[in-house]
Amino acid sequence: MLRTILAVLYVTVYLLFSMLLEPVIWLIGRRSPEKRDYFIMNWVKHGFRCIGAISGIRVTAKGRENIPTDRAVVFAANHRGFFDVIASYPLMLRPTGFLAKIEFARIPLLRFWMKNIHCLFLDRKDTKQGLETILAAIEKVKSGRSVFLFPEGTRSRTEGEFLPFHSGSFKIAIRAGAPVIPVTIVGAGAILDDHMPKIRPGHIIIDFGEPIETAGMKPAERGKLPEQVRERIMARYREEVKQL
Repeated sequence: MLRTILAVLYVTVYLLFSMLLEPVIWLIGRRSPEKRDYFIMNWVKHGFRCIGAISGIRVTAKGRENIPTDRAVVFAANHRGFFDVIASYPLMLRPTGFLAKIEFARIPLLRFWMKNIHCLFLDRKDTKQGLETILAAIEKVKSGRSVFLFPEGTRSRTEGEFLPFHSGSFKIAIRAGAPVIPVTIVGAGAILDDHMPKIRPGHIIIDFGEPIETAGMKPAERGKLPEQVRERIMARYREEVKQL
């Protein structure tokens, strides 16, 4: 439990201290919104790396050369636990927001930083709000900010089990004409979710697949995109799990 206690204490202090940076963020943003985005991104990356170090996780990243550096993309990953985000975000190359559940928006300090890295909150029970969120995500991608999403919609409770990929989230990439990067995450559930609330050290593999271009896709191809991404992730998972 010691790692859990230390991680909770660190997150609490980090979030409280981060509020002191708000004037700095405002000043940087007045001069350059782009520099503001990168300042915030690097600050949050640092926080996640510290949480990872306290938790004793080792992250192996593969395929980062597949991530375009000159344009925004949509990352689509399998979802096993809280450490999916903690391990993935420090690997981002440009400002990237997550498509998150609406419940996270109800945590004040966390909401502040999530909004600052351009996260969007999705209420799957409210169709109108869900559509507005998808449209907002499309505009973010068009403006040059990447979006990281979990098409399963919720965490899979069993390692190696993949829930169906919802098609709605892929509209972000299709409508924005952005490539989809399949992201395979292996081992994240074993850190916390399989034995909450205890954090245990572990090894997480994150594999970034080759981009799937959506610009110019035919309607039939668009309809197959969710399953295409899911199959790619499942295939990579079977290969990567052997290395844990």
